[in-house]
Amino acid sequence: MTPLPQTGHNRPKPCLAVFLCTSALAIACAHTAHAQQSGELHLGQLVLDPAFMRAQDPDGNAADRTNSHYVADAELDRARMGTLRDLFSGIASVSVGGGIPVAQKIFVNGVDMLNLGVTLDGVSQNNRIFHHTSANAFDPGLMKSVRVDAGAAAADAGPHAMAGAVVMETVDAADVLLAGRAVGGNARLSYASNGRTPSGSVTLAARHGGFEGLGYLKRAKGRDYRTGAGDTVAGSAADLTSGLLKVAYQTPDGHRFELSGLRMMDDALRPFRANMIGAGAPREPRRYNTTRDTFSLSYENTAADGFWDPRIVLGRSRVRVGVDQPLSPALGTSWGDSSTLSAKVENRFNLGELGTVTAGVDYYDRASTYHDNATARLRESARNTGAYAQARLDPTAALSLSFGLRFDHQDFTGVNGWHSSFSGFSGNLSAAYAVSDAFSLRAGVSSVFGGLSLEDNFIFNPAWDYSAMRAARSTSYTIGFDYEADQFRLDGEVFLTRIDNARVSVYARNAVGDAESRGFNLGLGYGWDGGYLRASYSQSKLKVDGQVSDSYSALDLGAPLGGVMALEAQHQPRNSDFAFGGSVQAAKAYQTVAAGSDRAIPGYAVANLFAEYHAPNIKGLVIRAEVNNLFDKLYADRATYGADFNSVTPFYEPGRSFSLTTALRF
Repeated sequence: MTPLPQTGHNRPKPCLAVFLCTSALAIACAHTAHAQQSGELHLGQLVLDPAFMRAQDPDGNAADRTNSHYVADAELDRARMGTLRDLFSGIASVSVGGGIPVAQKIFVNGVDMLNLGVTLDGVSQNNRIFHHTSANAFDPGLMKSVRVDAGAAAADAGPHAMAGAVVMETVDAADVLLAGRAVGGNARLSYASNGRTPSGSVTLAARHGGFEGLGYLKRAKGRDYRTGAGDTVAGSAADLTSGLLKVAYQTPDGHRFELSGLRMMDDALRPFRANMIGAGAPREPRRYNTTRDTFSLSYENTAADGFWDPRIVLGRSRVRVGVDQPLSPALGTSWGDSSTLSAKVENRFNLGELGTVTAGVDYYDRASTYHDNATARLRESARNTGAYAQARLDPTAALSLSFGLRFDHQDFTGVNGWHSSFSGFSGNLSAAYAVSDAFSLRAGVSSVFGGLSLEDNFIFNPAWDYSAMRAARSTSYTIGFDYEADQFRLDGEVFLTRIDNARVSVYARNAVGDAESRGFNLGLGYGWDGGYLRASYSQSKLKVDGQVSDSYSALDLGAPLGGVMALEAQHQPRNSDFAFGGSVQAAKAYQTVAAGSDRAIPGYAVANLFAEYHAPNIKGLVIRAEVNNLFDKLYADRATYGADFNSVTPFYEPGRSFSLTTALRF
């Protein structure tokens, strides 16, 4: 799509004062007394420190996890009635833009998530779909844990994990049920003033003997929201339904079998191009019908601790997008379908104090199709078989090593029947060394075979020439440090990810190009009795074919992000039924004007505040009040497409919004 003239809007200005003031308020909370503690976790008592989530990861101390970012349990819980942007709002190196769930795209260190290995409950997720929508939209209300492995990818992260991996797990019955209970669940009701959006979710779980089951349902339906400038964004209304069913059986000696299925649906009027408010002449919203499914069947032995520790995962994921074509009525509705059938069989060899070695094979059968009333079905497909081994060892008390190797063979079939095969090795090495009890150094490097990716099915062209296509390959480097003393944590790293022969097709032709993202990340954590502060800063620069890239040239590869900041804080005073806190999301002005863009991108700083009440007389009841975008700023998240073009009105985020959430655990 060639950018078109922009409609007029006021542009946001950076507000560093908001960032500094909110930081000072959060740090001041450290002088308040010890928080009330109890045996049962409530919303306000959920931990903001991601170290608690790392501790639950069996490989959390491995060298290849030192560059991983964990979503804290408090972040998980407070995002359950929100979107992916809420889920990752506390991690500056993970940016989410797009305004509405159907268009939200995720970028890690400036690289599009399409270039990472993405799994949900061990099931490989899909690749590209319509460029105005997201191929990876997920409901935060389903999540038990979320981990982002940035840069050097381990061999067991799956095929084509060129810039890292995103690993998500959905909730189990054990995560929902209170201790000692066989039946229970939770329910949430919320209302947001901007968009007049009521939302509700309910989770029910039960277990008997070795059997357990879980059901989850969420519904959000609202009106179009207003930006900070007071403009109503047509097609921004929430209209989301999602659900999860999961059954499992676990024997007394730890053999666990699990079957799950989830669905997420968004069927509503959206902006003509769903990832932007407008471009050129005004156009009425059109219907986008989006459905995402993931099915998983798995086996593992939760009690295994020797050489035999197998895991098997079979699954299928699918995204289907239907887009009305009012400018071409003869086409009716254009349908794009992206699906992946995947399987993995692996075994972990537990070597005692020395560490572990994981070895296995994986497979996917991936297909992408397009059709409408005037076009016969067009299809690209790929099959990949991989074999891998990853060692995670601790040779000494101070040194941790992780290294692995995998081999992939891919068979690819083009839209016009063209066929070819691609093969390649991938390797990785990570090391962490504890210089002292408080200070450690780390580094990682990987070279990953990327194969040939399926293209955006809404630009499929039977006339494409595939003869010049090549298998992609990435190289990633990270060097960093970690410092931890008592409740203070400081970490940082520099990173470089380069992808060669990345597929960058447009309707007119098939092509490959090169992309590079480099920069650095800084993170800080500080805890005190009753509270915690988490802050991070990420600076990245993206180049495509050796040139600083605009957001259009970077599509499906990355985004021009520049400097992005995130801060979160929470506190609960001693013997109090209240918890309170806030957050700031900010971005520096992006002054680099790429050759293809028209302007610099303005900076912004947005403040959010919340307070929670834990009803003392109703066990499990928490009421949360919050105000988002406190100062009613007009801004588009830095990861949102098109802010560097005069011809595009980017998808501005909502202006000030008051919300109330009631959660009951029973």
